[in-house]
Amino acid sequence: MKEIEQKLSGKIARLTNKTFKFDERIREGWFSAVYFLKTKEIAEKKLPNNHVTMQFFQKEHAVLCGTDEAIALVHTFAERPETLEIYSLKDGDKISPYESVLTISGAYQQFGFLEGLIDGILARRTSVATNVYNVVKAARASGKQKPVIFMGDRDDHFTQQAGDGYAAFIGGSTAQATHAMNEWWGKKGMGTMPHAMIQMFRGDIVAASRAYHEMYPKDDLVALVDYNNDVITDALKVAREFGSDLKAVRLDTSRTLVDKYFLRNHHLMGSFDPRGVNPELVFALRKALDDEAFHHVKIMVSGGFTEERIRAFESAGVPVDMYGVGGSLLNINIGFTGDNVLLNGLPAAKEGRRYRPNARLEKVEYMYDSIEVSSGITDGRID
Repeated sequence: MKEIEQKLSGKIARLTNKTFKFDERIREGWFSAVYFLKTKEIAEKKLPNNHVTMQFFQKEHAVLCGTDEAIALVHTFAERPETLEIYSLKDGDKISPYESVLTISGAYQQFGFLEGLIDGILARRTSVATNVYNVVKAARASGKQKPVIFMGDRDDHFTQQAGDGYAAFIGGSTAQATHAMNEWWGKKGMGTMPHAMIQMFRGDIVAASRAYHEMYPKDDLVALVDYNNDVITDALKVAREFGSDLKAVRLDTSRTLVDKYFLRNHHLMGSFDPRGVNPELVFALRKALDDEAFHHVKIMVSGGFTEERIRAFESAGVPVDMYGVGGSLLNINIGFTGDNVLLNGLPAAKEGRRYRPNARLEKVEYMYDSIEVSSGITDGRID
């Protein structure tokens, strides 16, 4: 936790091996492609004095993430890692297609078997960070700062939460659903009530909200109002009951349902898709709250939101204050490649690839036993 707090306050450059929980079997090559392991053995026996430079890149405009983790991996499992020369960009840096983001130099047998693991780390973390960055940017399209809450706990294996949560933080999401998602950057998960809680109160949103408020009086009260598929009626019920104590209402209507508000007002339908959380429903909810002077109650929406859908909401001026986003942020759509581009100091890359020096790369000192102090982390993650 201390290391995370130092990073957030700008006192260190990178997270180190003290943050990550690596599987010790990495050292044995358990997670490495077998041909890397065979190449390691051949290099040891046939070319022991080789010196290579491995260069990592990808092909999109993206927000880089995973460098701290990849470097910590190398410093933990490479042979004689203190002798390797590593240059890297930082988590949060914006990168261009084919830009070198990381280079490692040394004998192939020291670190080559980690190539695939490094590619995978950079691919997943950068994909999530970039997805979140794009969603956060879309949520600011109207000129207002609107929080994006990372709710990806149900969309992937639970063991991915810590890394995905950190990548989401790098991308600009500072509110996340589980404690694990916050583990690497030192906060706690946040959230109020699921549908299951309202179900246990037989759909009585007021009773469920009262129980929550009594149990967690210091929390902001945010009521989930779509359980009965009647968000305006239920939102007004809790607003009338709790007044200024109600901070927000959340809509999570299924995309297969039409809210009862529209079923009672048939004349409103015919020119839009009335299913799920749609702009017209949010406009109607905002008006209903404002008509009864509940101007302070914010509106949060969730359920199948993507960058494109958020951008459409913002373009239409839909009065949303917060977005909860899950599955769309976990699409792994950026792949990294590691290439050996120098051999014993001379250019030597496969056809179509070449050594691409990058003046933005910074030398990384060996950090296994201590935290490397420097000027601070990169800023401007979500500009």
